[in-house]
Amino acid sequence: MAPVESKPADLFDKVWQYNLAENVISIGWKQLGDVTAMSRDELAEAVARIYPDKPSQTKGLYTNMLWAFYHEMLPGDYVIARRGRKMLAGIGKVTGPAIYSPGKNPYVEHPGFIDVAWQAEPRNKSFSSVVFPMHTLAEFSEEQFRNVVEGSGPPIPPPETEPEVEDTSEFVLEKYLEEFIVSNFDTIFKGRLRVFEDAEGNDGQQYTTDIGPIDILAIEEKAKAFVVIELKKGRPSDRVVGQVLRYMGWVKRNLCENGETVKGLVICREHDPKLTYALEMTNNIDVRYYSMSFKLKENP
Repeated sequence: MAPVESKPADLFDKVWQYNLAENVISIGWKQLGDVTAMSRDELAEAVARIYPDKPSQTKGLYTNMLWAFYHEMLPGDYVIARRGRKMLAGIGKVTGPAIYSPGKNPYVEHPGFIDVAWQAEPRNKSFSSVVFPMHTLAEFSEEQFRNVVEGSGPPIPPPETEPEVEDTSEFVLEKYLEEFIVSNFDTIFKGRLRVFEDAEGNDGQQYTTDIGPIDILAIEEKAKAFVVIELKKGRPSDRVVGQVLRYMGWVKRNLCENGETVKGLVICREHDPKLTYALEMTNNIDVRYYSMSFKLKENP
């Protein structure tokens, strides 16, 4: 769970310190009022009524998260509090049922609270890449939980779990390449692009959408354009192009507010005639190729 948005940092610090001192964690959606006595169908109807302009997938996500918080998080369950998507703020164990108590935390307008016994360790554990999903509340498997607490984050799924992978070595390589690109973004794109960051402080790496995560969502300031960047990752060309187009459509509908346009960029290792032909029929998706070198020398 995210106690609150990671930015501004001072707000997160105040909310999180209150949670630690009071042994609680909270959730928002105050516009819905007291939902504790609602059935799941009634909750879904309330969400649809209060947020009529949200896509159906988003309404369903709100409903699922609220229902899980108020009805499925039980004493004995573990809670990971996250700060953004790359830091574990703390871990605790649920000690009581969820309650509706608006105004309880003076720093944030969250009406829902659960009692949590926060552990002394681990605290403020940082990861080198994105570990946590963007949603306010999400469920981890026991394996993911242990890997976050004891290791370096959820393991990269093996290639066989990614459907329609034509080149498994390329798939694995580009999983790591994505992190390299984000870490060296200004140098690679020479300042022309910057990684997108939304109003809640979520950055554009593995940016969550209703139809799946975008590898990298960027902004081209000069052109007033969003740029959807996807690494090919050994997938068939038509699948990659179709995915980029879907993400571009989602960005246009959900993020473009002031006349921005949307572009696409596919990054791959070598020339693919199928990809070239697929892109012939679009004028707003580009392709770029990367190269790598590795040498061992007897002397430094």
